[in-house]
Amino acid sequence: MRRGNLYQDLPPAGEDESFEPLLNCEAFRLERIVSTGHSSPSDEWFDQTQDEWVVLLQGEAQLLLESEFDPIILRPGDWIHIPAHQRHRVVKTQKEPRTVWLALHHEPHLDGLKLDTRAQGH
Repeated sequence: MRRGNLYQDLPPAGEDESFEPLLNCEAFRLERIVSTGHSSPSDEWFDQTQDEWVVLLQGEAQLLLESEFDPIILRPGDWIHIPAHQRHRVVKTQKEPRTVWLALHHEPHLDGLKLDTRAQGH
């Protein structure tokens, strides 16, 4: 058995964001990300082969999807599901308190299967 606390033992602020694997298996990867004022270079985009569901636990962040003009502002409790190959970048993260994310990476949904949106309150 493993256990921990997502808000404790935060890594020291550094040049790069911190990615800590929490659970890794064939179907998915769960990780804690800690950002301290980090952002993606303005000419670089993430283009991942897996879907990513991410929730902001602490701090504040701004994400920009390549298909959008305005960044999405995330505050504690906000989450977003980013489909595979949806190019995106981190515009800004809060330095203090440090920005803490929980990210779940998983295989894209197969054609014909739909993501259940009932939990979204719509």
